[in-house]
Amino acid sequence: MIVPAEKELRAVLARFAQARIDHDVHPTGRTSKALEDATYTLCVMTGARTAEQALRTADALLEQYAGRTGVSRESATLAA
Repeated sequence: MIVPAEKELRAVLARFAQARIDHDVHPTGRTSKALEDATYTLCVMTGARTAEQALRTADALLEQYAGRTGVSRESATLAA
């Protein structure tokens, strides 16, 4: 798997989260499509087959990014 850049991974995670919220609050065809697109992008970026696997992989990648830069987990969480 090609490891995504942290900035792009965070952007896709934010897009996924917003699509999930929008669809949960007011489900429509548009929100369903947006969630499907965001899920697909996240899965491709992380090399996962499901949203749950993709989110676990994204969490692991974010941990690696935090460790690589020497930033503590608490600081990385605040920066997100």
